[in-house]
Amino acid sequence: MLRDHPCGGLGPAAVGRVVRLAGWVHAKRDHGGVCFFNLRDRSGVVQVVAHPEDRAAFAAAQELGLEYVAAVTGKVEARPSGTENPKLSTGSVEVHASEIVLLNPSKPLPFMIDDESTANEETRLKYRFLDLRRPRMLSHMTLRHRAAQTVRRFLDGEGFLEVETPILTKATPEGARDFLVPCRVNPGTFYALPQSPQIFKQILMVSGVERYFQLARAFRDEDLRSDRQYEHTQIDMEMSFVEETDIHAVTERMMAAVFKEALGVDIPTPFPKMEYAEAMRTYGSDKPDLVRALKSHGPFSRAEVDRLGESAKALGAKGLAWIEWKAGGPTSPIVKFLKPEELSALAALFGTKEGDFLFFCAGPASLAAPVLGGLRKELIAKVKPEPKTPWSFLWVVRFPLLEWAADENRWTFAHNPFTAPLEEELAGLDTDPGSVRSHQYDLVLNGVELASGSVRNHRAEVQRKILSLMGYSPEEMDRQFGLLLNALDYGAPPHGGIALGLDRLIAILAGLDSIRDVIAFPKTQKGTCPLSEAPSVVDPRVLKDLGIRLEPTK
Repeated sequence: MLRDHPCGGLGPAAVGRVVRLAGWVHAKRDHGGVCFFNLRDRSGVVQVVAHPEDRAAFAAAQELGLEYVAAVTGKVEARPSGTENPKLSTGSVEVHASEIVLLNPSKPLPFMIDDESTANEETRLKYRFLDLRRPRMLSHMTLRHRAAQTVRRFLDGEGFLEVETPILTKATPEGARDFLVPCRVNPGTFYALPQSPQIFKQILMVSGVERYFQLARAFRDEDLRSDRQYEHTQIDMEMSFVEETDIHAVTERMMAAVFKEALGVDIPTPFPKMEYAEAMRTYGSDKPDLVRALKSHGPFSRAEVDRLGESAKALGAKGLAWIEWKAGGPTSPIVKFLKPEELSALAALFGTKEGDFLFFCAGPASLAAPVLGGLRKELIAKVKPEPKTPWSFLWVVRFPLLEWAADENRWTFAHNPFTAPLEEELAGLDTDPGSVRSHQYDLVLNGVELASGSVRNHRAEVQRKILSLMGYSPEEMDRQFGLLLNALDYGAPPHGGIALGLDRLIAILAGLDSIRDVIAFPKTQKGTCPLSEAPSVVDPRVLKDLGIRLEPTK
């Protein structure tokens, strides 16, 4: 080994000991003919001192540059009184070098390897191998590792088996576009990268595995955002012989274990529950943020009110009405259309006071609720109220099973085509499919959808009936879903599961808005990887071998 101690592990107990270290030169300075530099590895930083009397070591230290890789042998000494650095875990000691070996030099850096770096994201991702050296980024990767290992230990203790499902599989309609992979040996055919392991994990339940999990890679060709990538990792689980509450309880215990291990925080369980209809009626969102209680208190400039109006239009509304309560009473372009008793009723209902604004959206509940929910998020971002509690979990349950797709003139799944309807509402599939609620549930954390799952249709006839309502003929069912339907015909147990977004969870634990900083090699919002320069043009000979011909771009 080139080292026998980690740089960040040296403290007062090591004083007097000769150690061998290896790492990167983090900073360098000369004082009165003595050379000082900080040596950094994954564990942290330690100060190294090279004195002129140790000629070889001093000469080697003089040649070192930032991010050069070096090995150091030296004696650990206590720092002189008054020179300690309390910001470092090793700040009470330093290593007096007797030997310094240059292992590899470095080119001039595109940005400094520290947490104060102001490099833009494109540059950071192009030089991701340097960006990941920064202490903050390494801490994110460490946090991700600890959370993942906690999940594995917990689920193993709960009797789950970790099973890997195929990456090259068949395209199925799951809500987003598939990434397709051409099959060379079967020209004209394609694999699809899985949007989730859904069908295979249900088949594992039919197979008698009973409790499955996987830290699964999932791929979705959809627009990228701060919380969405083409590929992501999910904590995927499925259980047999369980009811909805059993799945919730296992998930809650797992979240409690993760938060305890990662942050040392005790999460109270069980988590509260809210029906989907109530969440939409109260918050205009199926991902309500229960951390904050918002009153829309001004001041809002006219320009800010106009911007909110434009946001409402972008969300599908025709406009946004508002009333401001001033010292002299309510004022707004719509006040003249309201009677005094109506304004008094509004003031009493909302408990308004001077400086408060009320915002209105006219339209059906299916439009008005999400529009006002979107505006609520903008107002939260402006007001920035202090959270009542840093971590607020919520189960949103009883989602609609189906929703009407007017443009296609048919029913489609509201969340997942394999979700079971509530048993007591099963008959509604024949009379009023849109009224039937389901065993679909989402886990929301601080306004972020963290997980989604459901109890599944374990009876093939119910699954076929739902697919029929969605417009699938028997032949189309067999072509698209035959793999699952055939398995359900052979004694499928009652089962259900859930998938939690690992990237989103780690971002929340780290206090980040973007998941890109908790993924080692993410894509930009344009879907590119500056480091690998993917996606890239493929050699025409490769395309010919795959039977693919590119049409000229228009």
